[in-house]
Amino acid sequence: MAKPSPELKKKPISQSYWSLVWWRFKKNKLAIVGGILLIVMYFSFVAVPEFISPYDLERRSEYTEARPQTIRFVDQNGKFHLRPFVYGLERKVDPVARRRSYVENPDRVYEIYFFTKGDPYKLFGLIPADIHLFGTKSDDPAASVFIMGTDSLGRDYFSRIMYGGRLSLMIGLIGQFLTLLLGSVLGAISGYYGGRVDIIIQRVTEFLAAFPDIPLFMALAAAIPAYWSPILVYFMLTVILAFVRWGGLARQVRGLILSLREREFVLAAKSFGADDSRLMFRHLLPGTMSHVIVIATLSIPGMILAETALSWLGLGLRAPLTSWGVLLQESMTVYAIRFAPWLLWTIPFLLIVILAYNMLGDGLRDALDPYGAR
Repeated sequence: MAKPSPELKKKPISQSYWSLVWWRFKKNKLAIVGGILLIVMYFSFVAVPEFISPYDLERRSEYTEARPQTIRFVDQNGKFHLRPFVYGLERKVDPVARRRSYVENPDRVYEIYFFTKGDPYKLFGLIPADIHLFGTKSDDPAASVFIMGTDSLGRDYFSRIMYGGRLSLMIGLIGQFLTLLLGSVLGAISGYYGGRVDIIIQRVTEFLAAFPDIPLFMALAAAIPAYWSPILVYFMLTVILAFVRWGGLARQVRGLILSLREREFVLAAKSFGADDSRLMFRHLLPGTMSHVIVIATLSIPGMILAETALSWLGLGLRAPLTSWGVLLQESMTVYAIRFAPWLLWTIPFLLIVILAYNMLGDGLRDALDPYGAR
């Protein structure tokens, strides 16, 4: 019989549950891509949007509703430049349509520099800084680099998308965390105790499920007083999203608890004198975590879309807060779609986040069941 190679002796293969989960997750390329996209987007939009944005969120310019500037390497004379540049903008008025627009002026060239100084900000909300990922160094006050155009007040739209992504992405995470907390605890209580407690909790979940999501969101969000501060509105909107969405998770956790509470390890813990809280939170709930993680991953996009829809309808976040829903509300007019289509740049970012979460959730769903059929 052939002896095993020294490499196999040095590298024992682990057959633990989490090792099998990681091994199966790595085989799903779409899930890996989705996870990488989410890490990049959360780092960019949540952690360091001030650094990536060339301008401050509320900085205004004279170029209102200016179309995106083209980043170039070859000038009008056919000369190649190692450093990218943009042409300056020049105002043009159509006397017939009486409409103002901006065209690129090849005589005004502004080079783009990386890691350049700009508007001051606080990195992570704590560290004062003024270095931005890219920008111009020209002393000309008209120097600008608007890679996604400007809005009706002359604010850089790329910067507003970066800042708006922070609120939209964070409301998905915070809202889903509250949903997990509420749904898991109430679902565990319902499945463990049964009886009247189970009947009351399940009737509440059925009552919530009887209402369509968007009208219920609208009714609750419309009850938020208009005079509340933007931060308080943001907090209440997160609580509303969690309050409406916990019922489905609670029902699924209840079903899992019902199947786990008669297992041998639970009976053994009871025989050793474990109380109800220890049985629920130390023995039963951890057994549902793989299922809960998948549900959470697939439900976060719903939270983000709900906030976007409410803000788009004017019932969610409001100015001066900026989210992707608030930005979409500014572009909901026919005029914006016809004459300023770059204001719809928010939609591709929103679609990328939703697709990334779905790819990651599908991969986790398969990976967390490593003993299932492949």
